[in-house]
Amino acid sequence: MPKMVLLAAHVSLGGNDLSAYARKCEVTVEVEDKDVTTYASLGWKEVLGGLKSGELGLEFLQDVAATKIDSIMWPLLGTVVPFVVRLDAAPKSVSNPEWTGSVLINGWNPIEGSVGDEASVSVSYPTSGAVARTTA
Repeated sequence: MPKMVLLAAHVSLGGNDLSAYARKCEVTVEVEDKDVTTYASLGWKEVLGGLKSGELGLEFLQDVAATKIDSIMWPLLGTVVPFVVRLDAAPKSVSNPEWTGSVLINGWNPIEGSVGDEASVSVSYPTSGAVARTTA
């Protein structure tokens, strides 16, 4: 059985390669289930797929120096930007698919943590429009 360890994932937001700051990445997509049960369903629930939605969850190590993660993310607040995520930094291929789409940068947490914690930022952004999976 094939196995994989995430060692060098690729994370890009708004055309900025943020892989050097990212230590966690999660792309989730889902489809609403719409209940279409009728009496003819004989007591069994029937569902159809409705609207699709997605979310991009990220955790970054914070850096507030000029040109670093905080100065990249702050101007993006409130905008819809493209994202690109791959399991490995290598170019996309059939064995290294790429997920792309757009997300709304609806928040930024410049300071998170307690005394002695590493300075990190956890964010979760809703997708806007379709999420695509490509291999070529």
